[in-house]
Amino acid sequence: MSHDGRFAPSPTGPLHLGSLRTALVAWLAARSAGARFLVRIEDIDPQRSRAEYEAGALADLSALGIDWDGQPVRQSQRLPLYDDALGRLHASGRLYPCFCTRAEIREAASAPHGALPEGAYPGTCRDLSAAERRRRIESGERFALRVRADAQRVDWRDRLLGDCSGVVDDFVVVRTDGVHAYQLAVVVDDAAQGIGEVVRGADLADSTPRQILLGRLLGLPRLTYMHVPLVLGRGGERLAKRDGAVTLAQRDEPPQATLALLAHSLGLASGRDRVNGATELLEEFDPELIPRAPVSFS
Repeated sequence: MSHDGRFAPSPTGPLHLGSLRTALVAWLAARSAGARFLVRIEDIDPQRSRAEYEAGALADLSALGIDWDGQPVRQSQRLPLYDDALGRLHASGRLYPCFCTRAEIREAASAPHGALPEGAYPGTCRDLSAAERRRRIESGERFALRVRADAQRVDWRDRLLGDCSGVVDDFVVVRTDGVHAYQLAVVVDDAAQGIGEVVRGADLADSTPRQILLGRLLGLPRLTYMHVPLVLGRGGERLAKRDGAVTLAQRDEPPQATLALLAHSLGLASGRDRVNGATELLEEFDPELIPRAPVSFS
């Protein structure tokens, strides 16, 4: 089984300490297994992605001694791969156009005849006739593309969260603005790049059942997962700019001190206030040491 790992930042802002901590875990997990570590820039949203944020992310990783194999790849250069996957889903009868707005989905999901989990899709457009779909498309209505998931339950074993399970509702793979959705791109990219284990923040665990199911529908190898508990800010919420010096550039200390801070939060580098690069942590890295609860640096 492949242990190749990756870090896949979105260049929509500077990396904060929580993202750098996750990158460190992903790097340590791959390198300690003697595997490759790749960097993928998830710049699929052209309206929000910025070249300066991509450059800053790569510089921050390098400052902490986190290296990678080959050149970083960019999702914006991989659109034909996503279109090929869409073609396979369409051929299998799994795709359909969805004309619902977010407000309509919220209203339908909370209707008295059977409330659904927040954000779940109620299936409004799932069984529209071909004639009705054609009429609405030809009239110029905007639509997304959804995958028919049939409310399948997906189980998986997470290296940090333990046994996990989730029911998959129909989910979007192409947005109304024509942009390929994260759920599609990440599954296609991980398979194309030979990733074996996905290490990312615990806030993305809810998307894992959809991605596992999508991988099955596309006939892709199944991955393993490690979802790292989040870093919280002063208010107990996910770390944000309002919490002060949350990026490497904002901290009034050298990168070696910040790396030690990140290491301490993972049960590493005890008693050291400086770590001169991520390689110094390899011998003592053990996922069992990682706290299962969110941490705070405040």
